[in-house]
Amino acid sequence: MRYFELFNIPVDYNVDLAKINQQYLELQRVVHPDRFAGKGEREKLLAVQKTAEINDALAVLKHPVKRAEYMLSERGVDIRAEQQTLQDPIFLMQQMEMREALEELPQSDDVEAAIEQFEQQIKALDVEFSQQLAQQLSSDSEQDLQLAADNIRKLKFVYKLRDELARIEDNLFD
Repeated sequence: MRYFELFNIPVDYNVDLAKINQQYLELQRVVHPDRFAGKGEREKLLAVQKTAEINDALAVLKHPVKRAEYMLSERGVDIRAEQQTLQDPIFLMQQMEMREALEELPQSDDVEAAIEQFEQQIKALDVEFSQQLAQQLSSDSEQDLQLAADNIRKLKFVYKLRDELARIEDNLFD
């Protein structure tokens, strides 16, 4: 099953989340297991399986990193279960500096301002890598697909930083 086809949206990194949610509700309305309560076991099982597939597709299409990984895998470059590390020393240094800054946030003189500044850095990186990904994933060049794989790896770092920042905020403000 092809997720973009299932949701009747163009194959593009930049998706319309409102349309995805609308299509999801329509698909669930058609195949929801409750509609098959009076049917045979086979029909019930198929409805449950189809619902699970739709839920999986929704989770992938709504999450930028998962969506990009899926798009790459559809083009023959599957990095979803890889253990390869990023080989960009400048980016890795930047990440180390950001992790250090993240660890120092709780000791800042103005914690809220420091958190806001860190959030802005994360958002800027997210936008930068996402814009590059959109271009790379629309290309037919093998080199662009490899660059897209690296940008996905970078976005994973950014999302981890975002998660860690959220945990720090929870600990500080609870």
